[in-house]
Amino acid sequence: MRRDPIFYQSPTLLFDLIGSSPDNAGDYRFDSVAVKEPKFEIDGVFLPPESEPGTVYFCEVQFQKDEELYERLFGESLLYVYRNSARFSDWQAVVIYPSRSTEQSKVHPHRSLLNGEQVHRIYLDELGDVRSLPVPVAATVLTIIDETEAPEIARYLLARTEQEQFTPREKRDIIDIVTSIMVYKFSTLSQAEVREMLGLNLTEEPRAIREAKEEGREEGREVEAIALITRQLTRRLRQELSEEMRSRLATLPLPILEDLSEALLDFTTLADLEHWLATNR
Repeated sequence: MRRDPIFYQSPTLLFDLIGSSPDNAGDYRFDSVAVKEPKFEIDGVFLPPESEPGTVYFCEVQFQKDEELYERLFGESLLYVYRNSARFSDWQAVVIYPSRSTEQSKVHPHRSLLNGEQVHRIYLDELGDVRSLPVPVAATVLTIIDETEAPEIARYLLARTEQEQFTPREKRDIIDIVTSIMVYKFSTLSQAEVREMLGLNLTEEPRAIREAKEEGREEGREVEAIALITRQLTRRLRQELSEEMRSRLATLPLPILEDLSEALLDFTTLADLEHWLATNR
């Protein structure tokens, strides 16, 4: 189950989890950032508006044990703040675990940060009963709820979302989070079955279902491209492609397939295709 995107869908969810938020919380945007020399990417970053310095939040969702998580998180985060010090007045880090057993064992070297005010460790199984939690926080706990209980809890959270005083944007974010979790939990069900399970009757489809449809369309385009290119190559090279070659073509992403559809017009032998694949991996 891919959990990271669920926690990154809304800045307000992050602030609800840590129990505090900046005055301009609604203006924060989620991003992935890169730091050069050495180059690395930090996937979970919530950036304040560029118009004024603010606090940058680094968010890490860790559902599997990583014994070097804190070394990487603090090293990359502090280097990013150093490279962009003019943009930020402060930094904070949020690490979300399903339980304490997932946290790395070696925490003593990082005690000053872990026990201070800048680092928030969230253990989902310690947040309490979902029915007593604020809806956005309860939605995150849904990720660790057993599949036998998840549908009932999800419907309960959606019902509370309708009853409580949320803005249209907040309501949409909560619905997106809940449906995303259920789509990932019940990946063998169709989109219609997930919507029926949750009792959803919306004018606008939840994000998880929209993304699933888009992924399906993308896969469909790749299948069509592979079939077309295979026919073109067969005619151009005047021979049937081997199963091994067909399998290699099937692994190519759509942008590479589009490049190949143009390049193959210059091929005359199978060696031309082999050379092109070797230089365009």
